[in-house]
Amino acid sequence: MEGSIHLLACLACVLQMGSLVKTGDAPADLLNTEAHSVPEQRWSMQVPSEVSAEAGDAAMLPCTFTHPHRHYDGPLTAIWRAGEPYAGPQVFRCTAARGSELCQTALSLQGRFRLLGNPRHNDLSLRVERLALADSGRYFCRVEFAGDAHDRYESRHGVRLRVTAAPRIVNISVLPGPAHAFRALCTAEGEPPPALSWSGPALGNSSAAEQSQGHGYHVTAELPALTRDGRYTCTAANSLGRAEASVYLFRFRGAPGASTLALLLGALGLKALLLLGVLGARATRRRLDHLVTQDTPPRSQAQESNYENLNQMSPPGHQLPRVYCEELLGHHHPVVHREK
Repeated sequence: MEGSIHLLACLACVLQMGSLVKTGDAPADLLNTEAHSVPEQRWSMQVPSEVSAEAGDAAMLPCTFTHPHRHYDGPLTAIWRAGEPYAGPQVFRCTAARGSELCQTALSLQGRFRLLGNPRHNDLSLRVERLALADSGRYFCRVEFAGDAHDRYESRHGVRLRVTAAPRIVNISVLPGPAHAFRALCTAEGEPPPALSWSGPALGNSSAAEQSQGHGYHVTAELPALTRDGRYTCTAANSLGRAEASVYLFRFRGAPGASTLALLLGALGLKALLLLGVLGARATRRRLDHLVTQDTPPRSQAQESNYENLNQMSPPGHQLPRVYCEELLGHHHPVVHREK
């Protein structure tokens, strides 16, 4: 009887140890490992939860996987999607032929996506170059073997790419407001979203304006009423830096209806000045031409050459060339022109 009780106690101990081993062998989702199991098949992917990089730089999106085959040397395809798994747009795709270590790129959005890993070694890591704020979001890696529907796997949670950027003011302007007033708008972008402030006449060194989150990474701040003329400066700042831009407001003050008359008279005065300038330039040019004509010495009259008589002394049928000799004042030798 005691032997039977001892045997049952040992059997219970063995069963309890087996349950502990099975629990410890469960997949660890907390380690960013995504696993999927079916009979005689096991896939998994390991991706980080987030990758951060600054705009203009490059970022690497790591992705490794396991598959149920001991060795696979057949055709394969590596794919990266953006936005959502299974249905998001593809940003990269490459294919490797049977037995080849090289994955030939078939798609690279804007030529900025490049495979760093080797799919034959279970590595799909991707490099994204020339980052922009619009590249922020989730990316999902996928691998496909040439086989049945179970020979492919895609990350369900993906990796989040966070692109950071110092502030940049993309627009600043002064617009007409109600009751003949004016308002100022300033739009900036950056990540983290920048804080905007205005400074200017009657605003002090810094004044918070009405700020609102715009489309994407744009932030807008408005000054609803500009009460004084002068320079108004918008400042955008976040943890990575700051940026400034300014506008100027100058309003014409005069009697009612005087602004239109002043503009008209100003335009007529400008045309009159241009006309006087053209006439003055022509008169000056004529005067200079007249002075040059007076300063030029008169040309001497050509003197009759005694060589003219040679034509009369030459025998008939034989014509000598006619020679004209001109002596110019101020020259020590004659200038001779010959004609046939």
